[in-house]
Amino acid sequence: MLNQLRPALVLLIALSAITGLAYPLAMTGIAGAIFPAKAAGSLIERDGKVVGSSLIGQSFTQAGYFHGRPSATSAADPADAGKTVPSPYNAANSSGSNLGPTSAALAERVKGELDGLRAENPGKPVPVDLVTTSGSGLDPDISPDAALFQVPRIAKARSLPEDRVRSLVEAQVQGRLLGILGEPRVNVLALNLALDGSGSK
Repeated sequence: MLNQLRPALVLLIALSAITGLAYPLAMTGIAGAIFPAKAAGSLIERDGKVVGSSLIGQSFTQAGYFHGRPSATSAADPADAGKTVPSPYNAANSSGSNLGPTSAALAERVKGELDGLRAENPGKPVPVDLVTTSGSGLDPDISPDAALFQVPRIAKARSLPEDRVRSLVEAQVQGRLLGILGEPRVNVLALNLALDGSGSK
């Protein structure tokens, strides 16, 4: 019986070392050497300080900043460990809301956000990504239409000409990957940093 167990144990240890230690370390090392910024989390720095990642959205709520997609992520309730409370863009708890089209809670949330956005920019159609959450709850990007929709609010809040804010948006639009994959998008954090760097806060 020992003769049968020994090769099985040796194989288990060898495969565990290869697939659980050597391979991940090798891939991490190669990724760090070839794509150092991406391997480190695609972090964005301003004045030597990390202000976020281009891969994870942030909650911007002030009138003078572009807002991202709604986020359905949550966190443990400090007052009751058995419950959760909303915690937008919580990377430790990436998830969607799991609310379907017949959900009253979803309809109420979307209606509330639609009413606020319509009041902000009367007469303009509201881009769908400003009222819908992504599957991960961490989407860092919005559509160019969603960014342009917010231009009047930001221009007013910062006392800037709308044309200047619109130009900042257009400069931040990223096209389709290889010209065919995905949709044009705007990274909200990068856009807000460009807005701050434009000389008006």
